Amino acid sequence: MSLAVAVAAALFVGVVAYAVLGGADFGSGFYDLTAGGARSGAALRTLVDHSIGPVWEANHVWLIYVLVTWWTGFPETFAAAMRTLVLPLLLALLGIVLRGAAFAFRKYAGTLGQARLFGVVFAGSSLITPFFLGTVAGAVASGRVPLEERGDLWGSWLNPTSLVGGVLAVGTCAFLAGVFLTADARRTGHDELAAALRRRTLAVGVLTGVVVFAGLLPLERDAPVLWDGLTGRALPLVVVAAVTGVATLALVHAGRFGIARVTAVLAVATVISGWGLAQYPWMLVGEVTIAEAAGAEATLQGLLVVVVLAGVIVLPALAYLFVLTQSEPWSSDHRASGSG
Repeated sequence: MSLAVAVAAALFVGVVAYAVLGGADFGSGFYDLTAGGARSGAALRTLVDHSIGPVWEANHVWLIYVLVTWWTGFPETFAAAMRTLVLPLLLALLGIVLRGAAFAFRKYAGTLGQARLFGVVFAGSSLITPFFLGTVAGAVASGRVPLEERGDLWGSWLNPTSLVGGVLAVGTCAFLAGVFLTADARRTGHDELAAALRRRTLAVGVLTGVVVFAGLLPLERDAPVLWDGLTGRALPLVVVAAVTGVATLALVHAGRFGIARVTAVLAVATVISGWGLAQYPWMLVGEVTIAEAAGAEATLQGLLVVVVLAGVIVLPALAYLFVLTQSEPWSSDHRASGSG
């Protein structure tokens, strides 16, 4: 493995981690939005607060890691993506900022109306952010980001592949969040809430599965490189993603929520990994490969050293944080933040 490929692989690990951890975080907004009124939705909103409250900021560490690694290791491709995809990236950034602010402000809302407003902003931002990030991935994978000049500011991300990517990002985030929230509700003894979440999660999972298969249809013509990769070298990962996705639905249906979390994570991770492998060796499809886009050798070496150090220092702390969130009790008697 070359130095450039090693750095690209380290970068992509961050993409997968953000898709899984940040995805479960963002997806909770769908359940918050559809929880119901102030009284009927209080228990579910309290569950959302308990589940993501300690980790929602920590999850963005992966986004920062990806961006820093990208612009340091492959600066020209980073600049190209920023030039062409500035609109969806700014909208995604706006969603992240509004979501965080609304999530924090909702806890201290002085009136029910304020809490509802912040709740809508939180939930809406939770949906638009993964959508726009998905369109960015689709633009890169379909070869719509030129290296030397600015591409189409609108057509680069308003196209079949990008729109499919955006919808799939929202669906997979909501499905992943549903599995985790259902498991949390069952673990803490809120069986009625777990049953309601189970039904919603199954519906979201089935709908997302339909979109996945329907979304493959335009790829052959709109993103031929991605299509060839998905039906070639990445096909085993596509099969694993399909099998683990169906297994997750079966486990959720059977009430095996703890195991379902493992298969759900595996399904999302293999979907993202399949996209990466299908695109390989391109950094920007049709424009520049990983090897051609890489920065100076000394820079790549320094990046790998930093990645190793970060793994040793940061990962244990993040793991311990997640362990703590799975052991802290909560009660539906607590004031549900944003009970609107």
